[in-house]
Amino acid sequence: MQGQSRTSTKRHAPARAAARPEYTAAVRYLDGRREIFRVRNADDIADARELVLSELGDVRSVVIALRH
Repeated sequence: MQGQSRTSTKRHAPARAAARPEYTAAVRYLDGRREIFRVRNADDIADARELVLSELGDVRSVVIALRH
């Protein structure tokens, strides 16, 4: 008796959209406090900076870095 042979069909995984980069924002407030935020919905580093500044208002400094 012969065994059945299966033809291998490759299943393609659905194409994923390119992942948006994540950024880390280090913020120092006017009163000296500091916080670190994760920025996920930014198109680029300049957009990440604007998002942080629009959410927080007046701050002493903001440092944005690409998160790996």
